[in-house]
Amino acid sequence: MVCRQCWLPLILAACSFATAADWPQWRGPERTGISQETGLLKEWPAGGPKLLWQVKDIGDGYSTPAVVGDRLYLISNKGMDNEFVHCLSAADGKEIWSTTIGKVGPNGGPNYPGARSTPTVDDGRLFALGSNGDLACLETSGKLVWKKNLCDEFGGQFGKWAYAESPLVDGEAVVVTPGGAEATMLKLNKANGEVIWKGQIEGGDKAAYSSIIVVEASGVRQYVQFLEKGLVGFDAKTGKFLWRYDQTAKGSPANIPTPVAKDAYVYSATNRGGAGLVQLKGGTNAIDAEQVYVSSQLPTAIGGAVLIGDYLYGTNGNSLICADFATSDIKWQDRAVGSAASLCVAEGRLYLHGENGDVALVEATPEGYREKGKFTPPGIQPRGSVNSKAWAYPVVSGGKLYIRDLGCVWCYDVSAK
Repeated sequence: MVCRQCWLPLILAACSFATAADWPQWRGPERTGISQETGLLKEWPAGGPKLLWQVKDIGDGYSTPAVVGDRLYLISNKGMDNEFVHCLSAADGKEIWSTTIGKVGPNGGPNYPGARSTPTVDDGRLFALGSNGDLACLETSGKLVWKKNLCDEFGGQFGKWAYAESPLVDGEAVVVTPGGAEATMLKLNKANGEVIWKGQIEGGDKAAYSSIIVVEASGVRQYVQFLEKGLVGFDAKTGKFLWRYDQTAKGSPANIPTPVAKDAYVYSATNRGGAGLVQLKGGTNAIDAEQVYVSSQLPTAIGGAVLIGDYLYGTNGNSLICADFATSDIKWQDRAVGSAASLCVAEGRLYLHGENGDVALVEATPEGYREKGKFTPPGIQPRGSVNSKAWAYPVVSGGKLYIRDLGCVWCYDVSAK
């Protein structure tokens, strides 16, 4: 018999970490857009899967939910002076708590102001970056632990549409991208917000709208990010600037999609600059990003791309595309739910959320476009202007599909009973 004193700490420890079914951060457990869910519907009935609940008037913004256990965490704003993190029940969508972290960041024009970042949930705390540069650490109860402003404290500089990055938690640290020359990239102690290192690029570079990924290549653990002037890599241990690739950033004011990596290969893309794959070569003293290909025909849209095996899936301005990751050869393309759809993957299926609001399920196979269901969420707002486009990514967690769009969140049952 095992004594209670022995097994109770193990249970408590297990409860403090995300499970395989959780979606604790931007683009899922590994920032790849791939869910660990199994036992899901292979095909949807006419009209879509069963709607469990819908919550209206959650606030403005494009933040994708993070889901851990029975709670959703996201960032929203109401007006320009109140950007906040809030927690909803996964069971019914009711708000559990809300904590203001700052105001909405300035936009270089009338379009797109609002919350954008996805919170990162880690071991009983969450880390959220507001569009005005307010980086906040909160307990999952909503209590503020510490807060830093990337502009005021680290000389941060952002582009036309303020901050949109989702913080990376790596071990005992949280990593973000203030931009600028003082701390182009920044690594902080996640417990108290103290500086571990400031990664600098000579001459500086503004933050764009992508989020950091971790890449192991050339014997170096790296933080790879897409800045205004190009794709870059920093040494994760020291903060040393390692390399830059600028081809996909040329002529683009909107470097948005998060990079996709496999081994020493990194894919980046923008609508104007096109898509490019680089191979990281060299060693600990010097690393070069050698271009493998560049193309305007590959996934380049705001909705990002996912890599499944040898094949890349994502959208451009017109279609959903399947392409060979290593060679750029296009296997097929289809209009699907229209242009610039965001997507995630679970159990061999692509979950698409079109910027027009439509949702689709598509088999992830290089053999051809195979749609397995499509619907439009009820009560969706009219697409009256550029500000009404749906850009929040879909999330699959706990047998449920979560869709955010224009002040609403829908929750669907996609489990195979």
